[in-house]
Amino acid sequence: MAQVSLVNVAKVYPNSIQAVADVTLGIERREFVVLVGPSGCGKTTILRMIAGLEDASKGKIFIGNKLVNDVPPKDRDIAMVFQNYALYPHMTVFQNMAFALKLRKYPKHEIETRVHDAAEILGIEKLLDRKPKELSGGQRQRVALGRAIVRKPLVFLFDEPLSNLDAKLRVQMRTEIKKLHQRLQATIVYVTHDQTEALTMGDRIVVLRDGSVQQVADPITLYDRPTNKFVAGFIGSPPMNFLTGVIVHLNNRYYFQNGPFRVRVVDSMIPKIAPYENKDIIFGVRAEDVYDKLFASEASPENTVRATCEVVEPMGAEAYLYLRAGSNAFIARVSGHVRPGVNQDLDLVFDMSKAHFFDINTEQSVLY
Repeated sequence: MAQVSLVNVAKVYPNSIQAVADVTLGIERREFVVLVGPSGCGKTTILRMIAGLEDASKGKIFIGNKLVNDVPPKDRDIAMVFQNYALYPHMTVFQNMAFALKLRKYPKHEIETRVHDAAEILGIEKLLDRKPKELSGGQRQRVALGRAIVRKPLVFLFDEPLSNLDAKLRVQMRTEIKKLHQRLQATIVYVTHDQTEALTMGDRIVVLRDGSVQQVADPITLYDRPTNKFVAGFIGSPPMNFLTGVIVHLNNRYYFQNGPFRVRVVDSMIPKIAPYENKDIIFGVRAEDVYDKLFASEASPENTVRATCEVVEPMGAEAYLYLRAGSNAFIARVSGHVRPGVNQDLDLVFDMSKAHFFDINTEQSVLY
């Protein structure tokens, strides 16, 4: 398996649309890296440039220690799994998996060994004589994976491979791909728009927006320490709550305030928050860090806000409460057994040790 390195890589199309802007990224051997972001952020374009299906407008792309900008796709020793499976309908599963090896004139006995080994790994040994039309979506996805595995490439590239599957099968295939990575110890670059896939699968996650890298980090760091408002809002479900207000200094303490909504800033954050005294700022807090006072282990009056419950969304083991305090709307994620009535007033406790603050102009995190 090989490293993948992108150095100041950009992609500009002839109509002057910049799909990727000056991306520098290092992917280690055997690492599972996920490129995630909204539609049009450039993630698939980056993957296609690594594969050689798109030319980089500028910058350098390395696979291992080899510069591959001018190397054709067939010579880059990569295997790509596409969103639409791209199976040949007139061929059996065996023939689909063996096709690339036949083109490279591998011996017949080695082709059979590689195909059967891959089929065993994926649990599709009994499907080798079937054609794609006789397979379910999940089985077709396994065949597409098998076709990549038999190649034993330096790098695997996945382009939203689960987006055509139903919700239950997506969860199952996420687990299968993760197991596959652990078994093969492969270098994998995986593209998705689904942040749940990114958090559950990636060793590191690259968050993209408008062709630019916003943050590269492991899932926990990305979730707990987002570098800007975009990353904070994109990663996590439901999205982080954002409230705009001002930092006020009262009785030697600092507070975030917007009208009647006021919560105290914890002491450890004061050195970075104090320069924003009497200035507008964006306050962010995740839904799971807002508690019903009745169920909070610690409830300080300085971090408690009265709000009206406007909507309750039962989710089984948990429920989302859509709340409003004055002009401030936010969501709390609580136990599924908490079922307040619509328009009922609740006292909500904010865990301010997990609060986030963002500069209102740059939207960069003030804390990290």
